[in-house]
Amino acid sequence: MLDKRSGSRLANLWDDAKAEGMSGPELLVYRSNTLGSDKRVTNYGGGNTSSKVWQKDPLTGEDVEVLWVKGSGGDSASIKLDGFATLYMQKLRALKGLYRGVEHEDEMVGYLPHCTFNLNPRAASIDTPLHAFVPKACVDHMHPDAIIAVAAAKDSKAITKEIFGDAIGWLPWKRPGFELGLWLEKFCLENPDAKGVVLESHGLFTWGDTPKECYETTISVINQAIDWFERKSEGKAIFGGEAVQSLDAPARRAIAAKLMPRIRGLISEKSHKLGHFDDQPAVLEFVNSKDLRPLAALGTSCPDHFLRTKIRPLVIEFDPAKPDVDAVIARLADDIAEYRVGYQAYYDACKHPDSPAIRDPNAVVYLMPGVGMFTFAGDKATARISGEFYVNAINVMRGASTVSSYVGLSAQEAFDIEYWQLEEAKLQRLPKPKALAGQIALVTGGAGGIGRATATRLLREGACVVLADIDEAALASANDELSKAYGKDFVRPVRIDVTSEDQVASGFAETSVEFGGIDILVSNAGLASSAPIEETTLALWNKNMDILSTGYFLVSREAFRLFRAQKIGGNVVFVASKNGLAASPNASAYCTAKAAEIHLARCLALEGAEAQIRVNVVNPDAVLRGSKIWTGEWKEQRAAAYKMSTDDLEEHYRSRSMLKRSVFPEDIAEAIYFFASGMSAKSTGNIVNVDAGNAQSFTR
Repeated sequence: MLDKRSGSRLANLWDDAKAEGMSGPELLVYRSNTLGSDKRVTNYGGGNTSSKVWQKDPLTGEDVEVLWVKGSGGDSASIKLDGFATLYMQKLRALKGLYRGVEHEDEMVGYLPHCTFNLNPRAASIDTPLHAFVPKACVDHMHPDAIIAVAAAKDSKAITKEIFGDAIGWLPWKRPGFELGLWLEKFCLENPDAKGVVLESHGLFTWGDTPKECYETTISVINQAIDWFERKSEGKAIFGGEAVQSLDAPARRAIAAKLMPRIRGLISEKSHKLGHFDDQPAVLEFVNSKDLRPLAALGTSCPDHFLRTKIRPLVIEFDPAKPDVDAVIARLADDIAEYRVGYQAYYDACKHPDSPAIRDPNAVVYLMPGVGMFTFAGDKATARISGEFYVNAINVMRGASTVSSYVGLSAQEAFDIEYWQLEEAKLQRLPKPKALAGQIALVTGGAGGIGRATATRLLREGACVVLADIDEAALASANDELSKAYGKDFVRPVRIDVTSEDQVASGFAETSVEFGGIDILVSNAGLASSAPIEETTLALWNKNMDILSTGYFLVSREAFRLFRAQKIGGNVVFVASKNGLAASPNASAYCTAKAAEIHLARCLALEGAEAQIRVNVVNPDAVLRGSKIWTGEWKEQRAAAYKMSTDDLEEHYRSRSMLKRSVFPEDIAEAIYFFASGMSAKSTGNIVNVDAGNAQSFTR
């Protein structure tokens, strides 16, 4: 990065011992992964690499030259062999004879599949001609902040010359495609000693005869730019200097917890958004600066940046010296509406007769002085990555504005990339979102058998899940297991004692900061106790009431507060018990508390209906396997109540059921998913028993 706080130059990570014996394609994977491992070299999913390799033609058996180039999509850091498109170089060169000029260059993409080598299904990207026509065996195209800062400076060409001399050339802005590929070829032929080229407002191309030479050139060129910027910016005010000071970290997170659900509610009318909060030093330096507003208004320069972040962010007016958050909230709807109007005007001014319909007009990036940056997207990973891209943009603006003047792409050029028909086709190929995509669920008792099974079921349908539990060891285990299975972007752990008002409030605040709000509360935290009434102590009675009644009240109240702040509805599912409807011997405290849960749910269904907040109940019975409450005294107590061995208890419950079937955590999770999903969109105040049939607990 250009920020000196980030430390030293890029290290040369090429390891000859690792590379020894690798094939050409394997060396390409190694080179790509090594470059992508450092986000100072390229951002997530950005840039691409290629190698021209001689291979046996599967039809003729002859040696042919094959272009291996990163396919459409994917990330350099993690790409494998199957992430690369493979194309006959002879056929790619033949495409020049079909080219009808720049006004027809998009049609050339349709010819790329005809050049496929060995029936490779990986789609070739729009950058394929840029790699194919560079007359070198290995080509890297990266988006380093330091180079884009050069590319986005007003006097970009002169700066490139000053830093690199004739070793690295410069080409003016040109949208990626066939024409730019021809430009690169012409440059290489006219400048045979050059090692690369800076593309205005875009990035860096470097090349070499071997994978190692290409890699080392890329690293060397980036380090040269970093060194130049550090020398030139020494002693200069960054972003015009500081205008305001940051609030402390707890205050920043508290404001994020308060604002993010409200932003989310205002931008989620058509589809729910997920949020991400970032208050790293680079972000705070920018949002606290004197030049924040003029630079933010210029928008981002590199196409990779604004495709993720939109052309410009929304700046939330706020004075951290007089932190009136309520005033910000009061203005928020108007500020967001004004941004939409501006985006509509941008679309109307730049659209072409065949442009795709306008997309979501809401901002992706929200900048707040003294606090940080909020980013919102259709899923958590995209929201987080959009934030990372805007940090890249901040680094670019830092460098360019310190040594020159920062220049963003013109509105028309930005629009032509954002609403490019080829980009639209890529969006149309995306898979249909899962049923709970964009939804945020908090599951109390999330580390137990029913809680973990419920989290798994919701995650499987695309929800983000906060696991809330008092058992820290079990919580860590559940979080590790589910994060590995579904990805770290989808799961968060939070310790909540549901009997503590403060812990409940802080747990929901943490949920808001991590994901932007909440859509689904699964109130599942529990315990079980068994004792004859005359042996039931006040402490045991109160413990049942505290966890099973008061605890359900506290988490529901906090969820309702967030639902009402978001104004996009909500969903509460109580995990009660058959014992809330049917009495059981020697369990008066437990049964009474469970009955209170059920009646609380009925009350909440009445209160929430006008705000589209649904509240329903799932009543399990005899869920022994995987359930934490059956690992302690409860199992012995229930066995004693029925005068049998603990080993016989599961069979007892199975055989007493009407269906003669055992009930498992996954069965309860299925019922919870039904109530949490759109399948029950017109149901509230309802109870579903999952007990294999028990006449005593019939609800009518």
